[in-house]
Amino acid sequence: MTTNEPTSWTYAYFSLSVALSLIWGALYLLRHDLHASMLKVSACTAFLAITERAFVPSYWNPFTIFNLARRTGFDLESVLFSFAIGGIAFAAYDLIFHVELVETIAAERHNRRHRQHALAVLFPFLLFGILIFATRLNPIYSSAIALIAGFAATLYCRRDLWLKMVVSGGLFFVIYFFAFAVFNLVFPGYVEAVWNLKAISGVRFMGVPLEEMMFGFTFGLYWSSVYEHMTWHGQRAFTPALAHLKSSHT
Repeated sequence: MTTNEPTSWTYAYFSLSVALSLIWGALYLLRHDLHASMLKVSACTAFLAITERAFVPSYWNPFTIFNLARRTGFDLESVLFSFAIGGIAFAAYDLIFHVELVETIAAERHNRRHRQHALAVLFPFLLFGILIFATRLNPIYSSAIALIAGFAATLYCRRDLWLKMVVSGGLFFVIYFFAFAVFNLVFPGYVEAVWNLKAISGVRFMGVPLEEMMFGFTFGLYWSSVYEHMTWHGQRAFTPALAHLKSSHT
């Protein structure tokens, strides 16, 4: 960091992660029945922080506490960030539309669509690794492709989750965009200094890079249903109209 860069930038990524964690906390407090599942999803999502090395510096090169990201390709902020967004993507739909998890549907495991369950669960992670090591795509695009592939694989196995996935893509997009827009107001100039805009589209709306918006939608699209898919849980909608819409397209 040079003397021309505000000292506050050291804590910018941490601040964004904390802000998202507060949103996570609100969801956690409002849906007591989702406590265990939210914690499980978030704890697993935190491990995505290990992929930060793939993004630094080809996608961005953030200022972090102890300058860990620039020195090692790993940082503590990414652990908190990943923990928060995992729980938000999972719980936002359930909170807003009054949906609850129901008992396991493991009895359906022998259905033809579920024969490749393990492959469907692992596919987006395997694809991301292949794209990172075998192509020159910027990692942000590789992640979007992998997330969309995960959505398709989940949809093939679990058609009953289509509504949650699609709506959650939009919900997380809105939440993430709002948080990012506020972040830009608090830390003006940070995006220009940290994001590798020449390596991506360079398009921004309200200061938010197009690729971050793409990430917000695709992450919500796939990650919102990871828990149900992996644990063989179904859902029950408290809202009659939502239940009818879901059943009519299943």
